[in-house]
Amino acid sequence: MIDEFPEHVLDVPLAEVEEAVRKAAAAEITPRFRQLADEEILEKNGPHDLVTVADRAAEAHLTASLTALLPGSVVVGEEAVHADPAVYEALKGDAPVWIVDPVDGTRQFVHGDPGFCTLVALALHGDVLASWTFAPALDEFAVAVKGGGALLDGRPLRSGAPAPGAGLEVATSHPDYTTPDQKRALLGLVTEGVRPRPCGSAGLEYLAVARGALDATAFSWEFAWDHAAGLLLVTEAGGTHTTVAGEPFRITGGNALPFTAARDTATAERIRALLGGQ
Repeated sequence: MIDEFPEHVLDVPLAEVEEAVRKAAAAEITPRFRQLADEEILEKNGPHDLVTVADRAAEAHLTASLTALLPGSVVVGEEAVHADPAVYEALKGDAPVWIVDPVDGTRQFVHGDPGFCTLVALALHGDVLASWTFAPALDEFAVAVKGGGALLDGRPLRSGAPAPGAGLEVATSHPDYTTPDQKRALLGLVTEGVRPRPCGSAGLEYLAVARGALDATAFSWEFAWDHAAGLLLVTEAGGTHTTVAGEPFRITGGNALPFTAARDTATAERIRALLGGQ
């Protein structure tokens, strides 16, 4: 791992992206934390899929600031795609794409739990080049650059490997977001030596893997805004990811699900086998 990141990715100063993320959170998210009125919280696709005025305002703020940093770039954000699913197709286009989840862990945010974050990734032709994970209520900021390593608050991140013989803690998809087949696959984790639990903010679960505080994830949905930033963070910290088909996860979609991100290859292969991978 190098000590310092390359100064630019696609001619974008990395420090300016971090500043943009911090400013969006300071302007639109932090002032609303534990201050939301009932009418500022809405359901999108049911009671477990919430959106708030903070999500929408932060995404608009980031869309303006990030595209200004990289002229010709586009944004694929969770709220924009909810309004117009065709926006997601930009991941397959030729323009650089900012992938944005303004408040990852909206349920936690709504309930006053500090376990939420803002996720930003920069991708080109389906390849994630850099990512930013900011947990404002926890005051933690992680950055990763493809081939350049990963940092948390300026310190190198290393995922390491579980101790030999230790049980594995695995964060898994919420049951409301799984098909019957995926539920059956996830039941494979209910075995001796594995401790599955429902996930919180996906971005913070990936950060936990990257810092060696969580052994693996097992997720059954593939929206890029939930996974792009964290998968690069895990990879650059020394971890890996694989679908049940034994292929790396693709942010453009069409993945065999569930998939796992893990601290090391041996753990990833064990989880993949338990999920029914061949």
